Amino acid sequence: MQRTTHRSPLLARPVIVAMAAAVALTATSCAKSEDDASAGKKSPSAAADAGQKVASPKPGGKTCTIDAYGGEKLDLEGATVGFSQSEKEANPFRIAETQSIKDEAAERGVKLLTANAQSQFSKQISDVQDLLAKGADLLVIAPLNSDGWDPVLQAAAAKKVPIVTIDRKINATACKDYVSFIASDFVEQGRRAADQMIEATGGKGEVAILLGAAGNNVTTERTKGFKDRVAEKAPDLKVVFEQTGDFAREKGQQVTEQLIQSKPGIKGIYAENDEMGLGAVAALKGAGKKAGDVEIVTVDGTRNAVQGIVDGWITGVIESNPRFGPLAFETLDAFTQGKEVAQDIIIEDGAYAPSNAEKDLGRAY
Repeated sequence: MQRTTHRSPLLARPVIVAMAAAVALTATSCAKSEDDASAGKKSPSAAADAGQKVASPKPGGKTCTIDAYGGEKLDLEGATVGFSQSEKEANPFRIAETQSIKDEAAERGVKLLTANAQSQFSKQISDVQDLLAKGADLLVIAPLNSDGWDPVLQAAAAKKVPIVTIDRKINATACKDYVSFIASDFVEQGRRAADQMIEATGGKGEVAILLGAAGNNVTTERTKGFKDRVAEKAPDLKVVFEQTGDFAREKGQQVTEQLIQSKPGIKGIYAENDEMGLGAVAALKGAGKKAGDVEIVTVDGTRNAVQGIVDGWITGVIESNPRFGPLAFETLDAFTQGKEVAQDIIIEDGAYAPSNAEKDLGRAY
């Protein structure tokens, strides 16, 4: 997944891998705003083209089987799957993620129970406990936080209910507390964002980071990847401002307004998701800045952010593909049949830049 500034930008990857491929990889393997009305609308071919693809496995990657986990084989088609969404289905990532889970369940004829924690961790814990009480045989969880899951893990273990986590990781033991974690390589996303920022700024000047929400591995790893790559490749590019925007557009705008006041000479902004990046654009416009005055690099791949590249306000977007439905259900299907699945299933992500944003806008979500 290594990307350098000399490599042509990759886009959202082709169709998802069949479970046979995922099994072959067992060796390793934010509020929707008014201008989001078109988010998620694309042609069937574009949607298929933008599905998740599993990255090449790392040698010696750990696997899990139902025997090792302590569960029981079952037919997925006759099972009840519980899905716990962490955040308000308002930002395009969460909208696309939830829809992908619902679409795949419908495609397979699987009974699906859903819950939304509305960005409240205590509610997510009670949501999952409620899904178990309602008879969920399997769980797919998009965790709000990485820590604090003991009550859920204990309840699921007592009922021998397998758990697959997506997007964010639970700090627990794989193949004991949960089966598999499916997500992007967040450190690599940060590195690739840094590559785009270094290229855009010439590797010199002052830049800011709009941090994601605290308490989860996404924020920590996207920050690490960005900082490590800047330190390695562009020591004259200085990170002089860091503040959380909570993965939200409004908060990203507020933080950027503060940034403009405290660091008027800022050359670039790394926003750890598109919503904060779009908030930064709004703040720059409000301050009378022109497109291109400040380089903005974001992570996600939403329609509005990619359009921001076309319009000149955003420099680049590193994709974080939210379409987990097919891969999550394929993993559960293989696992419940007694096959090996990877404990960590890492997906490939594309990227958008001025050279391809307009042409490939339809692949964004």
